Amino acid sequence: MDLTDTIIPKSDQINADDLITGPRTFTIKGVRRGSDEQPVNIDLVELPGRPFRPSKTVTRILVAAWGKESDAYTGRRMTLYRDPDVKFGGQDVGGIRVSHLSDIAKPLNLALTATRGKKSKYVVQPLPAEQRTAAAPANPDAITAEKVTELGNAMTNGLELTDRDAKLAWLTQQLERPVKSPTELSRAEGDRLIALIKEWTEPPADEPADGGPSEADPR
Repeated sequence: MDLTDTIIPKSDQINADDLITGPRTFTIKGVRRGSDEQPVNIDLVELPGRPFRPSKTVTRILVAAWGKESDAYTGRRMTLYRDPDVKFGGQDVGGIRVSHLSDIAKPLNLALTATRGKKSKYVVQPLPAEQRTAAAPANPDAITAEKVTELGNAMTNGLELTDRDAKLAWLTQQLERPVKSPTELSRAEGDRLIALIKEWTEPPADEPADGGPSEADPR
């Protein structure tokens, strides 16, 4: 049993204890003004409804890395971690710090005020570009959306199959394999089935639809 979900604090913001299992990388959805005590709310794509409210130290790091205009932060990413040495009221209570940021070309070295009269060194590393999986190339043999619509209309109007399950059952019967969606068909299969329905339902070219004599009929 993975106990991670059971230790998430119940809070309206991300806390240091959220990172007790290790650093996490977040995408910034937007930045908005907060309260006097916590003036910055950074909304996170991965934690809707639980903004990150950075300390002054982290805010200074963000400004040094990305500039003072918060609109530029949207879509950027940052890796947050729990620093157990962060003090409050003289006690080690733990706090959130940032280890990596996207959109910086090289490590960022800063000396920021930690306590009155004392500065601490902070190094923030560049966050590698997000790896995106390339979209699979289109299959030239797959049935097109237009053919799927044409086949569906043919089954409805020609075979009077209006129920989706009935259509799938007919396709399964004709192709002799399970069909869960018409989009599974190949282009050739779609063309063959449409032609088959037309052969069954449309009268021959030399036979009138009403069954009366044709122009070629000598009667």
